Amino acid sequence: MSIFGSYTRDQLRQSYLDAWRKHLAGSLLSPLEAMIADVIGAHPEYQPVVQNTGKALSIESDAAHATGNPFLHMGLHMAVREQISIDRPPGVRELHGQLQARFAGSHDAEHILMEALAETLWEAQRAGREPDQQAYLELARRRLSGPIAT
Repeated sequence: MSIFGSYTRDQLRQSYLDAWRKHLAGSLLSPLEAMIADVIGAHPEYQPVVQNTGKALSIESDAAHATGNPFLHMGLHMAVREQISIDRPPGVRELHGQLQARFAGSHDAEHILMEALAETLWEAQRAGREPDQQAYLELARRRLSGPIAT
């Protein structure tokens, strides 16, 4: 079971709000809270959302549009960071490094992995099967030889 497995949507979102509030107050953060605060810090457009409990708890999910749901978007960042930290699926850490070098930044590299992860998860759910880890990595690898968006 994941560390968030028993959380409701609102409890999970509240963990983002709490981590950001603690970060702004200069309070001591757990490693997970520090990662959450770092992700929020990288997204100034989401900071007003995590400072407004009512707004944060009322946003509806739309898996097809991760950028429209700040919690889905930030959750994908968290998932990719966790994958990189443990190198699972095997090779994701090296691929992240290659993407980071190609696209001049960890944040852009994470976004490429997030897009591939979201597509892989969607395909798996649609087909009723486990996500294909190799297909996920291959989707992201394709961006290594593609154009750099400006």
